[in-house]
This record gives sequence, structure tokens and C-alpha cells, in this order.
Amino acid sequence: MQKNKKYTIQNSPFMVPTTDGKIIKEHFGNATQGDSQISIAHMVAPAGWSEPFQTPEFDEYTFIIKGKKQFIIDGEEIILEAGQSIKIEKNTRVQYSNPFTEPCEYLAICLPAFSPDLVNRESE
Repeated sequence: MQKNKKYTIQNSPFMVPTTDGKIIKEHFGNATQGDSQISIAHMVAPAGWSEPFQTPEFDEYTFIIKGKKQFIIDGEEIILEAGQSIKIEKNTRVQYSNPFTEPCEYLAICLPAFSPDLVNRESE
């Protein structure tokens, strides 16, 4: 008789379809397990990438693995490099971009989980 395992190894993350060249692999969250509590995604933002401003209804933690990423948070421009991390509280207006010449690889953790219904992206 096999006991229920108390862990999950993720070998096949959900590849989120994008049209802007960004690679998004959700390891845990809504798309992979229907978990609305937390999402963890490995991302690569290509050089020159940007998103519209948004005001998410979740806290977002970002850890930069390689490259640099720009954040505009309530009008303040912040640039993080490899090894740095940031927590952006929910209901904060933010724009994410990579205006640099190298791709930016990072981890994003959202509490509760990322959902298109909760991100509140503005029209460009």
C-alpha cells in the first residue's frame, strides 16, 4: 500500500502563451494545479520587452537570476540586477519592463496566485 506523498516535483511547468517574446513557465499556480493561493513562475523577458501598467490584486515577489529588470512603481523608477529581489504589495500601480540589451531571467511569486482576472492591466 502506497502512502500519499507529501511533496510534488514539477517536471513539466505550464508554458503560458505570449505574443511579446517573453517566456513564462508556471511551476505552481492556477494553470498547473488550479491552486489559487500561490503561483511560482520562471520567466525570461527579452531585451526591449515591456508590459502595460497594471494594478494587481496580489502581492508579487520578484527575484532576478540574470540580467536587469526595470519597475515603475507609483511613478518611481527602480532597476534590479541579478541577486536582488523585490516585493510589490497588491493594489500598487506598476509597470514591468526590460529596456536593456540582454534578456532578464527571474522568478515571480504571486500571493494569491496570478490570474488574468486579478492583474488589471491598462490599455496601451
